[in-house]
Amino acid sequence: MLGLIRLIAVLILSAALASPGQAFDTSAKSAFVVDVGTGTVLLAKNADEPLPPASMSKLMTLYVAFEALREGRLSMSETLSVSQQAMSYGGSTMFLDTTDKVTVEDLLRGIIVLSGNDACVVIAEALSPDGTEAGFARFMTQRAQKMGMTNSTFTNSNGWPNADHKMSMRDLALLARRIIEDFPEYYPMFAETEFAFDGRAPQNTQNRNPLLKAGIGADGLKTGHTQAAGYGLVGSAKQGDRRVIFVISGIDSAAKRAEEAANLVNWAFRQFSEANVVKAGTEIARANVWMGMQSSVGLTTADDIRTLVPVLGGNEINGEVVYTGPVRAPIAKGDQVAELLFAPEGLPQMRVPLVATDDVARGGFTVRLKTVAQLLLARLQQGPEGAL
Repeated sequence: MLGLIRLIAVLILSAALASPGQAFDTSAKSAFVVDVGTGTVLLAKNADEPLPPASMSKLMTLYVAFEALREGRLSMSETLSVSQQAMSYGGSTMFLDTTDKVTVEDLLRGIIVLSGNDACVVIAEALSPDGTEAGFARFMTQRAQKMGMTNSTFTNSNGWPNADHKMSMRDLALLARRIIEDFPEYYPMFAETEFAFDGRAPQNTQNRNPLLKAGIGADGLKTGHTQAAGYGLVGSAKQGDRRVIFVISGIDSAAKRAEEAANLVNWAFRQFSEANVVKAGTEIARANVWMGMQSSVGLTTADDIRTLVPVLGGNEINGEVVYTGPVRAPIAKGDQVAELLFAPEGLPQMRVPLVATDDVARGGFTVRLKTVAQLLLARLQQGPEGAL
């Protein structure tokens, strides 16, 4: 009796449909770009494919460390010992050795600015359930799954090459957003361009993020590079009230990574503007109701819905209201009963929950009797082969 019903609603925007030339043709093997304020995905290329993340996966180690700081399991002034395991890592390091006692604050800056593999291990061993980096990696994986990062698996704390150590670009963007929004007190560290730890390796004090000094609003987050992964970057930039998060991976060189990232940021800010789709409380469609005191109920959004649209284009977006119906009474005002699906041309589809505008009580005996009579009449009209 119940079936999927699709209703079409045309929503008029102040700016909308893309002209054909708006898509960004990235040379990255995989990429993901999202506008934070509206949630509009501007670019998704192999975004859900688990790939070697290299040092970009250090963001997960940092997230776990920030949680520990907030919960009091770590403090910024606390000093941690350096194990042989931590000291043994090559690549990007803080040049720590087993005689060192390093504050958590220095270790965090060593990870963020210097991309220290050794610093990650010191943090990992301090927070690991069993005191090992492997144990911390298992915890990272479990925590990532709970955060919705379903294409992420960690085998170490720093992105050291391992066939089973993988993340998707969408997961990295989700993680970047969580860091920005969950830990605003620590996020400014990602914009620091230099960290000279204890006077060691004066040639190794610069942040590897090529966009921090580019004057385009970039303020984070993390680069990555291994032979298997190529050159990658998880970045974020803010201009005015808008913030974008972007992830690219599989670039051929550091120079091309810097150029591609800057072009992506400029494209995201220059080629799109915000537009209203639905104002909260505005009825945009009605859903049929089964066995209710009313035969239908209004549908609206719980919050104002805005999206990004290309600056060149028309003035309409076509949307579908989708629900499984008729919706069975009783229905409470605010219950989610449908979804609004829409996509400015050239951009991925967005799905927005739709809620009931009013309460609909379950009908009494008279309503139920009338409904049964209508069903019987409909069956008779359809003949012996008819079905509802």
